[in-house]
Amino acid sequence: MQLKIMPKKKRLPAGRVALILFLCQMISALEVPLDPKLLEDLVQPPTITQQSPKDYIIDPRENIVIQCEAKGKPPPSFSWTRNGTHFDIDKDPLVTMKPGSGTLTINIMSEGKAETYEGVYQCTARNERGAAISNNIVVRPSRSPLWTKEKLEPITLRNGQSLVLPCRPPLGLPPPIIFWMDNSFQRLPQSERVSQGLNGDLYFSNVLPEDTREDYICYARFNHTQTIQQKQPISVKVISVDELNDTIAANLSDTEFYSAKPNRERPPTFLTPEGNTSNKEELRGNVLSLECIAEGLPTPVIYWIKEDGTLPTNRTFYRNFKKTLQIIQVSEADSGNYQCIAKNALGAIHHTISVTVKAAPYWILAPQNLVLSPGEDGSLICRANGNPKPRISWLSNGVPIEIAPDDPSRKIDGDTIIFSNVQERSSAVYQCNASNEYGYLLANAFVNVLAEPPRILTSANTLYQVIANRPALLDCAFFGSPLPTIEWFKGAKGSALRDDIYVLHENGTLEIPVAQKDSTGTYTCVARNKLGMAKNEVHLEIKDPTRIIKQPEYAVVQRGSTVSFECKVKHDHTLTLTITWLKDNGELPSDGRFTVDKDHLEVADVRDSDGGAYTCVANTTLDMVSASAVLSVVAPTPTPAPIYDVPNPPFDLELTDQLDKSVQLSWTPGDDNNSPITKFIIEYEDAMHEAGLWRHQTEVSGMQTTAQLKLSPYVNYSFRVMAVNSLGRSLPSEPSEQYLTKAAEPDTNPTAVEGLGSEPDNLVITWKPLNGFESNGPGLQYKVSWLQKDGDDEWASVVVANVSKYIVSGTPTFVPYLIKVQALNDVGFAPEPAVVMGHSGEDLPMVAPGNVRVNVVNSTLAEVHWDPVPLKSIRGHLQGYRIYYWKAQEGSLKRNRRHIEKKILTFQGNKTHGMLPGLEPFSHYALNVRVVNGKGEGPASPDRVFNTPEGVPSAPSSLKIINPTLDSLTLEWDPPSRPNGILTEYTLKYQPINSTHELGPLVDLKIPANKTRWTLKNLNFSTRYKFYFYAQTAAGSGSQITEEAVTTVDEAGILPPDVGAGKAMASRQVDIATQGWFIGLMCAVALLILILLIVCFIRRNKGGKYPVKEKEDAHADPEIQPMKEDDGTFGEYSDAEDHKPLKKGSRTPSDRTVKKEDSDDSLVDYGEGVNGQFNEDGSFIGQYSGKKEKEPAEGNESSEAPSPVNAMNSFV
Repeated sequence: MQLKIMPKKKRLPAGRVALILFLCQMISALEVPLDPKLLEDLVQPPTITQQSPKDYIIDPRENIVIQCEAKGKPPPSFSWTRNGTHFDIDKDPLVTMKPGSGTLTINIMSEGKAETYEGVYQCTARNERGAAISNNIVVRPSRSPLWTKEKLEPITLRNGQSLVLPCRPPLGLPPPIIFWMDNSFQRLPQSERVSQGLNGDLYFSNVLPEDTREDYICYARFNHTQTIQQKQPISVKVISVDELNDTIAANLSDTEFYSAKPNRERPPTFLTPEGNTSNKEELRGNVLSLECIAEGLPTPVIYWIKEDGTLPTNRTFYRNFKKTLQIIQVSEADSGNYQCIAKNALGAIHHTISVTVKAAPYWILAPQNLVLSPGEDGSLICRANGNPKPRISWLSNGVPIEIAPDDPSRKIDGDTIIFSNVQERSSAVYQCNASNEYGYLLANAFVNVLAEPPRILTSANTLYQVIANRPALLDCAFFGSPLPTIEWFKGAKGSALRDDIYVLHENGTLEIPVAQKDSTGTYTCVARNKLGMAKNEVHLEIKDPTRIIKQPEYAVVQRGSTVSFECKVKHDHTLTLTITWLKDNGELPSDGRFTVDKDHLEVADVRDSDGGAYTCVANTTLDMVSASAVLSVVAPTPTPAPIYDVPNPPFDLELTDQLDKSVQLSWTPGDDNNSPITKFIIEYEDAMHEAGLWRHQTEVSGMQTTAQLKLSPYVNYSFRVMAVNSLGRSLPSEPSEQYLTKAAEPDTNPTAVEGLGSEPDNLVITWKPLNGFESNGPGLQYKVSWLQKDGDDEWASVVVANVSKYIVSGTPTFVPYLIKVQALNDVGFAPEPAVVMGHSGEDLPMVAPGNVRVNVVNSTLAEVHWDPVPLKSIRGHLQGYRIYYWKAQEGSLKRNRRHIEKKILTFQGNKTHGMLPGLEPFSHYALNVRVVNGKGEGPASPDRVFNTPEGVPSAPSSLKIINPTLDSLTLEWDPPSRPNGILTEYTLKYQPINSTHELGPLVDLKIPANKTRWTLKNLNFSTRYKFYFYAQTAAGSGSQITEEAVTTVDEAGILPPDVGAGKAMASRQVDIATQGWFIGLMCAVALLILILLIVCFIRRNKGGKYPVKEKEDAHADPEIQPMKEDDGTFGEYSDAEDHKPLKKGSRTPSDRTVKKEDSDDSLVDYGEGVNGQFNEDGSFIGQYSGKKEKEPAEGNESSEAPSPVNAMNSFV
């Protein structure tokens, strides 16, 4: 069964539902067939169904027929009034009334005149339930009078002058249509220079010689009587310049002749209307016609504007070469001043027309019929508008209600009649009359009081068949008084169907918006009122949709060949399938070359005329699908090798089926250049918002040449198409014509809505505005709404222009607000926006953390605890807590705070404790804690002081070896730069290194802490020693510093070599240089040194490793490794090179000083100001403030060449 979706209506109170749908055929009622059995039993007041127009102009040559048709139960009787008094038709033999009807026929063709029956007629239809009346029908015969006889003199004028030929047609009924023709009944040509005015006159802005003629004839056509009357011809002669000169020459002297000139050019002046201003009055709904005709030389051009406004785009038209401005469906909003401007090369003038739009009465809410049951309430409402405001009056059964019989259930309240506790005698027909000086409206509405149990009018066991995934509509036409309630059930014991899945229409129809296979079954409709119950069963079957699973494909074939199209279809097996083939949307040619076999179409011996679109249409009784393919016929190409290239651009773009939100685009493909087109790409340009920018719209198969495009409102679209094959994309087609879609309310609302305060007493609401494409119409604005959460206030809102921010002032500090931003334009509002949470502005916290406590974990780590600040006192988003701490001298905490370098650690979130790592041992510290929000820091807590315990010291600052002798060495040192406690003693360890670079026994020596110099005695002469030196506190041993030195060979004053870093030596000088043995010895030594130098240079250039290092690495003393605390916290480390013996050829400084690299406070080296942060457990996640630069380490190797003495000592 073919189903028709019915509009869903609002649910009305029981007493006002239009039950009349099943009782009568009203003009305003839905046309639902009445059930004959129902009509046999139910009474119904009269209803006028047809009547003649209010202003009824008749043809006097034909009989007069005045219509009046009505219906009711029992059938109504009819009577007429004429000019307000009873019209007795029985007394006039020319008047008859149609049986069963009130229509009058007045036979004036046999005798009588139409003028005799002019007048105002009104029909009354009456039965036992009331009386309905028709409009006042004014009957007038049409008139087409002749022109008055008049003698028209010929008109002679100079070339360039203006001219008005009057028409002045006779007054007819209705007014005639005017046009100008010649004696041959040919319309006279009109232009910007020559045109006909609204009054029928013919206007010449300036005349030309070719305007000379003797048959300017004005015709008046009276359409009602189909007659044409004509005016006497008018003769016009235009004297040219040459003729004018001849006339002047015959009557003037030579001097006067040559001074005479033809008519000069002149600025415009208006021929009509006269003066600078005029007035125009028009009725609402009519066509407003404004006219300005100007004369001048050259011919003026007319322009129109509306002062303080714009002309309506879709209702404004220009006629008569823009001399007439027309606005259709004029309304009160079109009132105002309109200005016409006449302009030519010599100047311009303007005329202002003041337009006032009045309005005859028009309905806002016409009264509707009421069917009530005894004891029910109801109302009749009659609302109309007009200019001036119409007066509302009521009649009952055609009698003014003031003198009508009284009804206790009825109360009049202006435009409303209120009924309460009606009884059967309350049945009547009421008339509402709304009138002003421009017209009137009359409406009949009856009140029918009935008591009827429910009846279901839909046939029982009706079968509905619907395609899956489409709407299903199950009918349940019903009647009853009082109005029955309708319920639907599925199956034998199913529960009532609810609105969340189903739609129950007011007329009883059940709608399943998307029918599925499981929707199949039996449905029961139940109607109930207080007088009874009725039910009816219907059946629903869901069928599979018909689908084309293989569509015909685009084909290019050569003339004379055979082509085949395939169309495979899948359908519901219970439905009958019919496949039809069409060519260019018409039937296939009746030609034997076309063969249809099931799902195939074959065309043999293809000809050029066979090219076109072939469509496969698959039909069942419930649905239809189709698919098309294009056949292109080409001539057989000779031998040239095909040229493969991208396709040529499509052409002939055309827009059809132009709807508000869709349009169909069609095109003709260009040559595919021997590579089939695989797809088409469609792009669009929005000339209104983004002119020149082409955006992607959609893509379709290369077999298609049309596309249904979805559009957005208020966009000036142009489209272009590109074809794509395997070689690439074609150039774009030429743009299509522009298509401006209608404006609509926005579809979306702004995004990224946020509410944050910039000051403590404001709320800054920001959002991402819609772009022009999303605005859907002109006048884009935003409705910004806000509401304090958990407050008692209502939503506050403001409408702002197309901006992205609004500031709400005077808000409390940091309170939550609910915020929403809704887009709107001149058409309406976007959907209801989502509500987001925001906060007003923050202020600095008011309270410092309390109960700050410090727990020292070890010499370099402390743990801080505090009580959190109450959320109300934070006055903002909690960012975390910030600890300021610094090293201070005891007793000077406040005195020198300005010069103290403070370190900062920030702990994010609602933490209540944190770790302070990297502290210096044996130090006095102070700290305070502050809470931090988005505005800044709060006040500091009272300072808390704490001391760190002793730690291991750093390495001694320097170690120098001086005054070497044969058996002694003196060591000097500087105390550690960071003792980290009270030094208890120094430890010195040393051991000899023999000629094979092996380490000897280790000697351990304790030195008091107050010493900075120590002399070692009883050492071996000419022996190298390695020293390990470090300090100690109560916490343990610190980092060590190492050094090497050599005792002298003898007392002869030979300088020992500078081993390592250029050590300075002191020796005792003995004068033996004059002794012969010494001279010989020194020569031998010099030769040996020269040989050794050569060997050293060779070894050094080869990068050989001095063997001592390997041996020392293998014999490193485990007792002198750096120490670390057992708890795994930060330890002190010395440079790795400090434990290695000197390499070959190295030199120590002359003062034998070794500087240790500053590597102790490793965590401080990572510091980056207040960004330093720690996790709750104290693990490091940031840096300290006040980063210190590391001192560059001094290397132990020297790039200098070894001296001969060094070389010698190396081989001792």
